[in-house]
Amino acid sequence: MAVRNLRHRFFLAMIRVMTPFMTETRNIAFAGPGSSRQLCQHIASLDVQKLLVVTDKPLRELGIADQAIVALADEGFPVAWFDGVMPDPTYEQVEAGLAVLKVQRCDAVLAIGGGSAMDTAKMIAACATSSEDPRNWKGLGKVKHEALPIYAIPTTAGTGSEATSGAVVKDAATQSKSIVSGPSMLPKATALDAQLMLGLPPHITAATGMDALTHAIEAYIGVWERGSRLEDGRIAVKLIFKHLARAYTHGDDLAAREGMALAAYYGGMAINQVSVGSVHAIAHQLGGKYGIPHGLANAMVLPHVLEYCREEAESRLAELAVVIGAGEQGEAPAQLAHKFIAAVRELRTQVGIPDRSDLIQREDHNDLAAAAAAECMDYPVPRLLDEASALAILNQITA
Repeated sequence: MAVRNLRHRFFLAMIRVMTPFMTETRNIAFAGPGSSRQLCQHIASLDVQKLLVVTDKPLRELGIADQAIVALADEGFPVAWFDGVMPDPTYEQVEAGLAVLKVQRCDAVLAIGGGSAMDTAKMIAACATSSEDPRNWKGLGKVKHEALPIYAIPTTAGTGSEATSGAVVKDAATQSKSIVSGPSMLPKATALDAQLMLGLPPHITAATGMDALTHAIEAYIGVWERGSRLEDGRIAVKLIFKHLARAYTHGDDLAAREGMALAAYYGGMAINQVSVGSVHAIAHQLGGKYGIPHGLANAMVLPHVLEYCREEAESRLAELAVVIGAGEQGEAPAQLAHKFIAAVRELRTQVGIPDRSDLIQREDHNDLAAAAAAECMDYPVPRLLDEASALAILNQITA
């Protein structure tokens, strides 16, 4: 334990030393109803010869993907399609998309969909300009070369991948998920078009919304002081507590959808500066092993991790309690921290997310806990997650 803590402190010291030399990157964001048309017009004005559109079959069959790029169709802009995106994209899926890109000779990539579509598009764009095995890129900042230009139109409000320079890829052989990232994997521009989210089912609205909340909170309570992560995190948390329950119960409420689209984007910007934390360290194992949707896994784990690091993150949690109106300035920080965690639990219940899963198998707990504790070593968390604590959390979320 002492050695792990020492290694983690060394990691935190190193990133603090490096921070002044890191450039903060943000992309162009078109926001509001019809902003997907603006993005497409922007792409058409650039020196792009042919665009690979990366999406999934349901979005094509529902006409949502075609609706998103109608402005390109109106101008006769050349596009090719890869609609083979599946949840939890694998390296094999990336290779299939890359093959389409090469055959069609595309020189830019547009993702339409949720996190899986955007992660797949990012990986295709990075692989297109390198002969390296992408499995060697596992980890933060390992993609050093320039990827093809990437653009994004999210159709869910959760992952924030439209604002990050990373992707999550699953290794089908090991059933493990890894983060792959590099500056050139940040989309050049994105469209936050809430009209494309109006038909999102309630359970997806809930899970993706809690994913965005997890991003905002983990960035806010982390110990890496960088950029505007505090402001971005506060904005995202406030928007989510204001709009998620409404978007869940009234999916046709455009204002609620717009609020959640902005929240996901701000949450993405926050983690793009300082990474994620222990919630993701556990959730990645649940997604890789059992295919539990990422937002759902985050939502189950989030309150338990907040309790685990409550004392270390007390002041930040207290600030967030005031931000959402769960408490008032002047109350004891410890009391405010408790109120914020209670509010997170209440919101999770409001949007119908269970606190346990019967997919998680107790015989896997030890391996899952070990993997989560190892992953957490690379995150700027307020309290380092150990195997015993990860195991205790797994016990609490196993039905």
